[in-house]
Amino acid sequence: MAPARAPGSPSGALCRQLLLTLAILTFACDACKTVTLHVPAKLDAEKFIGRVNLKECFKSATLIHSRDPDFQILEDGSVYTTHAILLSSEKSSFTILLSNTETHEEKEILVLLEHQTKVLKKRHSQEKVLRRAKRRWAPIPCSVPENSLGPFPLFLQQIQSDTAQNYTIYYSISGPGVDKEPRNLFYVERDTGNLFCTRPVDRETYPSFELVAFATTPDGYTPEYPLTLLIRIEDENDNYPIFTETNYIFKVFENSKVGTTVGQVCATDKDEPDTLHTRLRYSIIEQFPASPTLFSMHPTTGVITTTSSQLDRELIDKYQLKIKVQDMDGQYFGLQTTAACVINIEDVNDNLPTFTRSSYVASVEENRIDVEVLRIAVQDKDLIHTANWRANYTFLKGNEDGNFKIVTDSQTNEGVLYVVKPLNYEEKQQLTLQIGAVNEAPYIGTSRSTMNMATVTVNVQNQDEGPECDPRVQTVRIKENVPVGTKNVGYKAYDPETRSSSGIRYMKSSDPEGWVDVDENSGVITILKRLDREARSGVYNISILASDKDGRTCNGVLGIILEDVNDNGPVIRQRTVIICKTVMSSAEIVAVDPDEPIHGPPFDFSLEGVLDSEVLRMWRLTKVNDTAARLSYLNDLQFGKYTVPVRVTDRLGQSLVTQLDVILCDCVTPNDCSTYEPRLRPGNGEVILGKWAILAILLGIALLFCILFTLVCGATTGAAKKPKVFPDDLAQQNLIVSNTEAPGDDKVYSTNGFTTHAVGGSARGICGTLGSRVKSGGQETIEMVKGGHQTMESCQEAGHHHTLERCKEGGQHTLDSCRGGPIATDNCKYTYSEWYTYTQPRLGEKVQQCDRDNTHMQAQDYVLSYNYEGRGSAAGSVGCCSERQEEDGLEFLDHLGPKFRTLAETCMKR
Repeated sequence: MAPARAPGSPSGALCRQLLLTLAILTFACDACKTVTLHVPAKLDAEKFIGRVNLKECFKSATLIHSRDPDFQILEDGSVYTTHAILLSSEKSSFTILLSNTETHEEKEILVLLEHQTKVLKKRHSQEKVLRRAKRRWAPIPCSVPENSLGPFPLFLQQIQSDTAQNYTIYYSISGPGVDKEPRNLFYVERDTGNLFCTRPVDRETYPSFELVAFATTPDGYTPEYPLTLLIRIEDENDNYPIFTETNYIFKVFENSKVGTTVGQVCATDKDEPDTLHTRLRYSIIEQFPASPTLFSMHPTTGVITTTSSQLDRELIDKYQLKIKVQDMDGQYFGLQTTAACVINIEDVNDNLPTFTRSSYVASVEENRIDVEVLRIAVQDKDLIHTANWRANYTFLKGNEDGNFKIVTDSQTNEGVLYVVKPLNYEEKQQLTLQIGAVNEAPYIGTSRSTMNMATVTVNVQNQDEGPECDPRVQTVRIKENVPVGTKNVGYKAYDPETRSSSGIRYMKSSDPEGWVDVDENSGVITILKRLDREARSGVYNISILASDKDGRTCNGVLGIILEDVNDNGPVIRQRTVIICKTVMSSAEIVAVDPDEPIHGPPFDFSLEGVLDSEVLRMWRLTKVNDTAARLSYLNDLQFGKYTVPVRVTDRLGQSLVTQLDVILCDCVTPNDCSTYEPRLRPGNGEVILGKWAILAILLGIALLFCILFTLVCGATTGAAKKPKVFPDDLAQQNLIVSNTEAPGDDKVYSTNGFTTHAVGGSARGICGTLGSRVKSGGQETIEMVKGGHQTMESCQEAGHHHTLERCKEGGQHTLDSCRGGPIATDNCKYTYSEWYTYTQPRLGEKVQQCDRDNTHMQAQDYVLSYNYEGRGSAAGSVGCCSERQEEDGLEFLDHLGPKFRTLAETCMKR
C-alpha cells in the first residue's frame, strides 16, 4: 500500500482551489449540482467514501474521470480512495468529469469533502433546534396496543436515514424485546428499516421498550449516531380493581354523632395510572340489618361515616356491609370488585345499674363480725365485665357507726353486705340502711338521675351474753397515806340483758405490788400495804376478771389514781461536793422533792448545827433560786474533806437533812480531785499523805537529779570534742537528722578521707572525738577517723595515746574509752576554732539560700530537700534523766496529785 499523501497540503490545496475556480468560470453552464460527502479526517487506501448520482447529472456519459488522482469513480457513482489520505483542512474538494465521446459533450460534478466529526458535532448540537423536515433519522412516536390480536408480525413504523442517498445503508436494532428479555418481540428489516412486532404484549409487565437503532454501510461504516427508539405499550382495561383486604373490621362507639368516621377502605388497579382504567369509585351495596341505613361511603376516598346518631349497642352490636369498587369512574361498563365490611358497635356507659328490688330485709345475731348478711342484685344493660357494667355500692344513710361494709362480687356484680363491727341488741334492735349503686365508669347517658337506690332493713337478734366490762378501764382516787385496811369502791361489770351487776364475781388477775385485795362478790378493793405515789408515778393499775354463773368472763382494768400527800422532804442528790480552792470559793447545791409541785418548792436551805458549832463558823449558805443554794467556806480552811449537814424545807414545812461530803482540793477542775483522797487527821486536821503520794514525791526528786546530771554530762562532752578533718561535702550534711539508730553490722563508709565507722555493742565515755556518736543499749557508734584509718589520735597529752580498738567477744563490740587523763584545753580550743572557721561561712551561705529559689529570687514557700538516711530504728531513745531501757512499772505516774502533774508529763514525754 502506498504511503498516504496529503492532498490538503499547501501546494495541493492551492491547486485544487484554482481548478475549482477555473471550472466554475469556464464550465458554469455545464456544471451539475455540487455533492457533499462527509468523510473522516483520515482515509485509508481503497476506502469507500460515498456515492454520487451520475445519471442525474449526465445520463449519456460514456467516460467518467476524476480530476484528482487520489480518488476513483466507478460507473454507479461510488467514490473510492486510491491512496491513504490525511485531510488537513476542514473542507476539501475534487471534480468528476463526465463526457460523451460521440457528441463530445462534457459535464462536471464538484464533490466537497467535509470532516465527519465536525459535521456530526454541528448536527448534534443543532439537532433539537434546527431540523430539516425531510430528515428521517430521528425518534418517531410509536406505540403498540396491549394484548393486540394482530395479525402478526404487526408493522409499527419505518426508520430511515438520509445518508441512504449517498450510501448503501443496513438497519438494525437492539435492546429489551430484541436481544434481551423478552427476546424476539421486535425486529427490523435490514434494507427497508421497517419495524415489526411479533406477538401480544402485556403493559402491566412491560409498560414500554427502549430500543437502539443503527444505520451502517455494508463495510461497517456508521454514518449516523445510534438512534434511541421508544415504543410505548398502550393500556387496555384488562385488570379489575382489588381491595387491599377481603374483610374490613371497624368499630365505632354507640350514640356517636352524625358524620363520625368509622373507617376507610382502599383498592388498587394495575392498569395505567391517571386514566379512566384506574379511576375508581366506592359504594355500599348492602347493609345488614338493612334498616335503618346508618352508614355512607365517600365515592372517591372510601371513608365510611355515620348518617345517624341512633347507634345503640344494646339493640344491635354489629353491622355487616357489602361494599363495591369500580373503575372507569364508576361507569356501568367498568370492572368492579366487592368486599365485606364488619362494623362493631362499642359500648359506652349509657345505662345505670338498677336494683332488682327497691327494699330488702335481713337479720343478724348480735356480737357477730365478718358475717355475710345479704346479697343485693342489680341489672345493667351495658357490656358485661367492663367498667360500664361493674357496680360500686355505697352507704347513703344508716351506717354512721361503721358496723357494715358492702363489696362487689366481680362475677355476679352483686353487692355483698357484711357486719364488720359487733351489733348490740340491747342498744339497737333494728337498723335501716340506704344503699346506692353506680358504675365504675362515668355515666354519659341521658337520664337525669345518676344513681339508683335501695333500702335494707337489718334486724338484730338477741343472744344470751356473758358479763360486760364496760367501760373496760375504770378508775378510783385514793390518797397515798390511807391506812392499811381501808376499803374503797372497786370494779363494776354488769349483765347486758338486765343491766345489773348481781351474780357477777370478781378476781384480780394482776397486782404488781400486792397493794390491794378485791372482794369476790362486790368488786370492792381493800388496801393491804402502804401506798406510795412516788413509786408508781401516780397511777397504779390492776387487772380484773369478771365472770357470771355460767363461767363467761370479761376482762377489765382498775386504775387507782394515787393522790399526793406531803410525805417526802426535799433531798440533795449530789452528796459529794468538790471545791477547787485555788479557783473557787463556793459550790452550788440543788434539791429536789419527789412530791407534786404543790408540795414542793420554793425550798429553804439551812446548815444543821448549834449556834457555836464549827459548821456555822466554817460554812455559809446563800440561796440562788427556789431549788438551789450556794455553799461557800469561811476563813482559810485547809485542804481536806469535810462533812456539812444541810437541811432543806419545802413550802409546807416538810424538811430533810442531807449530809454533804465537801472536799477542799488544790485543783483547777473538780475532775483533778477524782483520784486525790486526802484525809483529816484526828484532832488537828492535818493532811496525811498516802504511800503513792510519797513515792511520787521521791520519784520527782530523783528525776530532777537525773536532769541536772544529764545537762552536766552534755556540756562536758561538747567541750571535749575535737574535729580533725572535714570533707568537702560535710557542710551539705550538717542539717541532716538521721533516724537510723538500730544496731547493725559493722560498716565503713569512706568519702575523700572521711570515714564513718559503725560499731555495734555497748560503749561508755565522757571524752570523745568531735563527730563521734555514742549510744548505749545496743545503739550504733559513729566516729570520724582521719585518713580512713581505724586508729585515731583523738586525745593526746603527756604521752598518752587513745586507740580505738575493735574486739569481738561473744558477738559484742567494745570501745576502749580514753585512758590517761583529760584532754588538753588548748587542743579543744584549736578544735573548736578550726570547726568554726570551716563551717561558719558555709552555714551562712546555706542559710542565706534557704529562702531563695533556683533563680536566686526571694521565695516565701521555698521547700528544702534533705537526704534520706534510713528508716527509724526499733530501739528506743535514751531517757531524759534515766538509763532505764524499759518503762514498765510507771503506772503510778497516772495517779499523781496535782503538784506532780507537770513533772510527770515532762518525764513521760516520748
